[in-house]
Amino acid sequence: MNVIEVEGLRKSFRIPSVHRDTVREHALAFFWPRQFRDYNVLIDIGFQVKRGEAFGIMGRNGSGKSTLLKILAGIYAPDAGRVTVSAPVTPILGLGLGWNGELTARDNLFLTGTAMGMTRKQLHKDLDEIFDFAELQEFVDMQVKFYSSGMSARLAFAIAFQAVSDILLLDEIFAVGDAAFQKKCQERYLKLHAAGHTLVLVSHAGADITRWCERAMLIEEGRVLTSGPSAEVAAQYLTLLGGAE
Repeated sequence: MNVIEVEGLRKSFRIPSVHRDTVREHALAFFWPRQFRDYNVLIDIGFQVKRGEAFGIMGRNGSGKSTLLKILAGIYAPDAGRVTVSAPVTPILGLGLGWNGELTARDNLFLTGTAMGMTRKQLHKDLDEIFDFAELQEFVDMQVKFYSSGMSARLAFAIAFQAVSDILLLDEIFAVGDAAFQKKCQERYLKLHAAGHTLVLVSHAGADITRWCERAMLIEEGRVLTSGPSAEVAAQYLTLLGGAE
């Protein structure tokens, strides 16, 4: 049974055709209104993901991968096409961007966890486990503005992994933190997959897609270039890069 079905998906953004950087350019804008052009990010995308499947998405920077994940998560609306996601979703992407730096990590945990659908009772119960996973037990009551980028990322991933839904959208989760933290993310990934969760993983690493996904697809310039067994798609991606990952 498919839990994700995408057909004829299109998404574009309006971007200014002329940049205005100086005060003079902005002052003259009254006489010359800014012109915009449509930038096509996704063009006629179609694929399906089965319940309990681990599905990989590859593509070079700017190919539309992150935009596609945000559409699946309901953050962006498509311009055209059909997108059906028939189970609850937890997006693990762009994490830590919404932190309130003036609040402590504990307070940010409750804000972020609640936004991901967790109850305050559940967050109270899981607080120690989340900070243990993030290896931040000593910094629970530190303001997040004093966290390093690595600390923020570890806490964000720890919260997201605790707030799992039927479908997880994962963006480069094996590239965060040191080797020990990456290993913990991999172990959590395996447990979620074994428990029957559907996993959609975006990665530039062909080895990760081959190891962690059954099937994958390759996006190039907003279009599906190929799809199939993950090892074949990863090999095609290397070919696209000219043999250097």
